[in-house]
Amino acid sequence: MNVRTLCLGVLSSGEASGYEIKKEIEEGLFSHFIDASYGSIYPALTQLAGEGLVTVRAEEQSGKPDKKVYAITPKGTDALARSISVVPGRDKYKSEFLFQMLLQEYITPATMVAAIDKQLSDLRADLARIDECKCAEHPHAGARFVADYGRAVLTAAVNVLTEKKAELLREATSQAAE
Repeated sequence: MNVRTLCLGVLSSGEASGYEIKKEIEEGLFSHFIDASYGSIYPALTQLAGEGLVTVRAEEQSGKPDKKVYAITPKGTDALARSISVVPGRDKYKSEFLFQMLLQEYITPATMVAAIDKQLSDLRADLARIDECKCAEHPHAGARFVADYGRAVLTAAVNVLTEKKAELLREATSQAAE
């Protein structure tokens, strides 16, 4: 997926400014997909407008410059549908935590426990965000699907890490008793 498709996806939910699109990508319904900076969002919006896939209108703000508000056009909706009507590539997952666990022979058990605790905290915070989102109650079937999938993946990760931490603590206790 590219930033253009991501912007069209966000705009499919309603009109938005570049700032609102960025916020939706960072914290909203679209935060689970790809990252996009303002440096990539605004050029993508300019291209989309030039191709007639989005419209742009200026909205007055008191004491500030007018803000540009973008809306998807029917042609943009068709382009979005074409862009996502392909089998997606394999998900890419990069993790500093897993790199550290791969090379755990070079760190102390206390460092491992601290890393696992941090990862568990992060995963539980992500689960709480899903629950706060109320996506399961969202009338949009796609939002419910993504929330259910995310909850399943994160819950499985929490379960594995909880087991691995317990194993680590049992080993440490066993070695201390010897």
